[in-house]
Amino acid sequence: MAIAGAPGEVFIEAISNDEVIHLRREETGEVGLRMPEGPGFGFRPVPISTTTPAAFGWIGNPQLILRVPSVAAVDLPVFAPPLRHHAAIQGGTNVNVVEVLAPGEARIRSWERGVEGETLCCGTGCAVAAAWLAQTDGRSSWRLHTAGGETVTVELALDQDGSWRNLWLSGPIRRLGIVQPDPSLLLRLRR
Repeated sequence: MAIAGAPGEVFIEAISNDEVIHLRREETGEVGLRMPEGPGFGFRPVPISTTTPAAFGWIGNPQLILRVPSVAAVDLPVFAPPLRHHAAIQGGTNVNVVEVLAPGEARIRSWERGVEGETLCCGTGCAVAAAWLAQTDGRSSWRLHTAGGETVTVELALDQDGSWRNLWLSGPIRRLGIVQPDPSLLLRLRR
């Protein structure tokens, strides 16, 4: 693990399962996470027909992004499951609806696979949504207002082929609780 940074920032680089994870903690109380990039990550053809503008991306998990006039008007429990489980998307996908509020600012709601419901914030969904919005309007920085009422920031660079580089997702952090694992679990991990 390496720690470095300019005044006000700390960069942490850790390696987990041969994957480098980049974190950035800022004095503002926010944490940034550099999202995966390179071969295999990025946009793919949208595998289904949609009635609204859409994008499909892979960021370690599949993300279907749909631009709608109002995220509040979408009945996500009815709208998302048929898309999440669509036969054309093997293994399913996260479904994200996004509404552009102003240049560089949008609202997002996400239906996550595995959870099988709406979540307060899907970080990978926010990252792919902002990358698509950047691709469609040229802005490399987006503020996304989540269903949980928090705002996350996504900054990136786009290559001419539409792939992303230096895709950073930043947002507020808060402690939700402290977990004390059962001691028997620790004994198993040490063996």
